[in-house]
Amino acid sequence: MTNLKNDRFLRALLGETVDTTPVWMMRQAGRYLPEYRATRAQAGDFLSLCKNTDFACEVTLQPLRRYALDAAILFSDILTIPDALGLGLYFETGEGPKFKKTIRTAQDVAALPKLNAKSDLDYVMNAVTAIRSALGGAVPLIGFSGSPWTLATYMIEGGSSKDFRFTKQMMYAEPEVLHALLSHLADSVIDYLNAQIEAGAQAIQIFDSWGGALAHREYQAFSLNYMQKIIAGLKREHEGRKIPIIMFTKGGGQWLEPMIATGADALGLDWATSLADARQTVQGRVALQGNLDPATLYGSASTIETAVKAMLDDAYRHGEKTGYVANLGHGITQWVDPERAKIFVDTVHDYSAKYLG
Repeated sequence: MTNLKNDRFLRALLGETVDTTPVWMMRQAGRYLPEYRATRAQAGDFLSLCKNTDFACEVTLQPLRRYALDAAILFSDILTIPDALGLGLYFETGEGPKFKKTIRTAQDVAALPKLNAKSDLDYVMNAVTAIRSALGGAVPLIGFSGSPWTLATYMIEGGSSKDFRFTKQMMYAEPEVLHALLSHLADSVIDYLNAQIEAGAQAIQIFDSWGGALAHREYQAFSLNYMQKIIAGLKREHEGRKIPIIMFTKGGGQWLEPMIATGADALGLDWATSLADARQTVQGRVALQGNLDPATLYGSASTIETAVKAMLDDAYRHGEKTGYVANLGHGITQWVDPERAKIFVDTVHDYSAKYLG
């Protein structure tokens, strides 16, 4: 078993006792940090930053030098899989990710190659191994992937979208084509995440960033079912420890019951969901993670402290002692003052002592 100096994040995810509430931030290695911006400038562009082991390791560690975070998360991007499948990922300033090729037909889906994550995405595995070594057991390392539905939207649309026109057209007009694509992506994600676990990831998060854009029945058919397939295919133990799986659907708070049935150890919540109500719904069957509005960090120190305390009051309102990880309801934005993020992290640790001490 790998010794960890701080394993409260893993313990909370598995419903074990903790001394204080663990906390990390989605997108914690990002543009809000001046040291990140300096390293990205040195790398030249975002993809070069991801694909250089030393740079990826450096930016992963940067937020841990500033904050008392309870987990590190691999620095990479959810779109590494479509890029490895030959779609040609690139980034345009101010416009987000784009692909040179799109997937719009059954022939396009049939032409997709089978992913071999260890060779096709070796730079990700190299980063995982390097980060684990650099952490020296200080905190656990989270690996991650996008969900099949979320990856499919980018591949079909050719980039970000507000209305998912082409994806939903395929879903309603040619559902069998979309299912074929999602099945291919689920197999790819299983291979990718298992390779990350073997390389050293100690927990896994599946980012279903666009699951909330689906109607109720379609969410289960086109998103949740494929995440359930992934969870069933993942290694759940490595190096003598269980590997917790976190599933996060942005905009998915109304689907907690079917989410529990997937076998995930924890569910992420965005800020639109009541944490107290969610704790009542799950009744300790899974852990919960979230759910402070990232925009809260634009506020004053007292505003942030008040909001974090209210979130923790909700988390422990019904007498729970564990099964909760504090986080934002989505990624921290590039415009946040780093000192405001510190207030968030420190308040979580300080205030939760009243419930867990």
